[in-house]
Amino acid sequence: MKNIILIGYMGSGKSTIGKVLARELNINFIDFDDFLQMKEKRSIKEIFDLKGEIYFRNLEQKYLQEVLKSAPQSVISMGGGTPCYGDNMSLITNSNTTSIYIKVTVEELAVRLFKARAERPLLIHQDTPEKMDEFVRKHLFERSFYYNQAELKVLVDGRTPLEVAQEIKARLF
Repeated sequence: MKNIILIGYMGSGKSTIGKVLARELNINFIDFDDFLQMKEKRSIKEIFDLKGEIYFRNLEQKYLQEVLKSAPQSVISMGGGTPCYGDNMSLITNSNTTSIYIKVTVEELAVRLFKARAERPLLIHQDTPEKMDEFVRKHLFERSFYYNQAELKVLVDGRTPLEVAQEIKARLF
């Protein structure tokens, strides 16, 4: 079995769905953001604050290569920006993986992310629901080129993580 890589915008539910999918398939789950933070012994916010986004994106590429080489049959949830920098999407699509775009509408993402903006370095300044919607709309437009390269696309809105995981399982096997 190939590794399954979940990509999509921040707040789309990749980690939650990934855990459920891994349990359904009886394989390992790796949250790529947690993996990176464990390796660096710092939070993503600390890395952004201390070294900036470019440094962080270089770390992502380094650890993406590592996790793709070493992960044994796993569901791996990527950070929202991971596929969109350097040649990361090529690394994902050209390794022994199946990539899946966990797709959520802009409206749903804006609502989810507005509630959680304090924990996300890129969103800290989006201080009204309208600003969040505008930011997500623009950012998602820029990133959709990469996300749409995934082999499968699964729309999440209005569905439980278990329902999404079961759809993915059915489409894979």
